[in-house]
Amino acid sequence: MFHKMMNQTISPLNRRLSMLFNLSAIVLTLLASVAWAGAQPPGQIGVAGTAPDVPILLYHRVAPVVTDSMTMTTAVFESHLKYLRDNGYKVIPLRRLVDYYLKKGPAPAPKSVVIVEDDAHISVYRNMLPLIKKYNVPVTIFVYPSAISNADYAMTWDQLRELKKTGLFDFQSHTFWHPNFKQDKKRLKPVEFDKFVDTQLKKSKQKIEKELGVNVDLLAWPFGIHDDYLIRKAANIGYRSTFTIVRRHAGPGDDPMKLPRYLLANSDQGKAFATILAGSKPGKDLARTASVKRENTNVRRQ
Repeated sequence: MFHKMMNQTISPLNRRLSMLFNLSAIVLTLLASVAWAGAQPPGQIGVAGTAPDVPILLYHRVAPVVTDSMTMTTAVFESHLKYLRDNGYKVIPLRRLVDYYLKKGPAPAPKSVVIVEDDAHISVYRNMLPLIKKYNVPVTIFVYPSAISNADYAMTWDQLRELKKTGLFDFQSHTFWHPNFKQDKKRLKPVEFDKFVDTQLKKSKQKIEKELGVNVDLLAWPFGIHDDYLIRKAANIGYRSTFTIVRRHAGPGDDPMKLPRYLLANSDQGKAFATILAGSKPGKDLARTASVKRENTNVRRQ
């Protein structure tokens, strides 16, 4: 009788202890998983369901020789494409990355990379296009329509249509004439500035959609200049994602209305390019951004 009573007393205790032990094991497993995920290098998947960080590579001009800080030689650009191919990177359309942020598509695979170009410069048609075809990679071009079929440094609408026929190019907005919103805000009255921003964002979207028959809902900020006001304006006009020139990978926790991009120069080659793909070192953003602003001060408003 005594042993029976003891067994009845101990059994519930054992069950409770067993439950506590199992619960502790689960908690420790989860903590170990989180710690392991945090130790993963950029571009790798950690916790199941978490997307890798993705570098968005921004180019402007590609030419046989360097003529300014925004130009990359054709040889260096091809070396980038070759490095990506030979080292297991996958160039994905920008749209696929944006769809992930908007919960309309799956997370990008490890070692995913995005390639974009700002300004629709004529060198894209002359020098970049053959290499894009050769390596069969998708590219998104951010266009400011005032220059198209107007400025001698830009492509024509027919050339952009030719690019579209390849199936490798998408076309999105870079505002209508590439303004410096920071300077324009100082020179215009609030009501005038509000109207000016509307015109820049709406007119660009409408013109590109009309000429190229594409859905324009992505926006690259000229000079990377943006703030909460401009982002609200863009969202109200129908832009689903906007892009800066903050020099780092786009991560799963990023706001799709403030996605970062690496503005590349001809010096970003060899080990420097490999370092970018692995994750940018801090401290380069301010110098590179200042260079961009100096280079683009005289952008023509046509």
